[in-house]
Amino acid sequence: MFGGISLDTLGILWLGALLGAITAGASGFAFALAATSIWLHRIDPVHSAVLATGCGVLLHLSTLWPQRKFIEPKRLAPFVAGGLLGVPVGVYLLAYTAPNVLKAALGIFLIAFGAFVLSRPHFHRVERAGRKADAAVGFIGGILGGIGGYSGVLPTIWTQLRGWPRQIARGVYQPYIIVIQTISLVGIVLVTRDTTALVLLIEALPPLLVGTWIGWRIYGRMDERRFRQALAILLMASGAVLVL
Repeated sequence: MFGGISLDTLGILWLGALLGAITAGASGFAFALAATSIWLHRIDPVHSAVLATGCGVLLHLSTLWPQRKFIEPKRLAPFVAGGLLGVPVGVYLLAYTAPNVLKAALGIFLIAFGAFVLSRPHFHRVERAGRKADAAVGFIGGILGGIGGYSGVLPTIWTQLRGWPRQIARGVYQPYIIVIQTISLVGIVLVTRDTTALVLLIEALPPLLVGTWIGWRIYGRMDERRFRQALAILLMASGAVLVL
């Protein structure tokens, strides 16, 4: 036993935190998708959701400072406004329903979209979308954040469709993830009134820090083309995790 949990559970916890941190450090999103693909083999969905949101907030805060000059409040605001409305819906679905159908549908969409991006060097950009569309994407992301910390998936895809450079895109969806996952974490803890996951969160910190450092080094070596390809592959892998 270590800190009240068995060593095999601790191994699962650390492996998920390390994999998720490397993934999110390199791409700016998908910590929850990568980490929970490991955690759910041993940790229940509610505790996994608290871990995913808590670790996600800490991770993104640690890499936000180098991105600060690319953060544009006017571009970010509609995403956050929509997301704040969506979080309570997602937390309710997590606590009182079985959201497996929604996760499976999201997984199929991610696989299809990732394959589409890989198959085409360029795709039509959504030039005329405005702040209402951004807010709608943020709203759905908020629901997914409340369900399990998946808030960054759709905003990441949307910024690619908008044709924003990787620094500008990450300057939108990374702060968005921090805000939405913080609210989601508070909501989940208040609804479930379970502090066990907070202990797990503390125990996940060592691999989280190591993985974040590794992922950030990878991000620094990617150009726009490789970043877009990496995102497509990551979206497909994330979709497969949700479906399976």
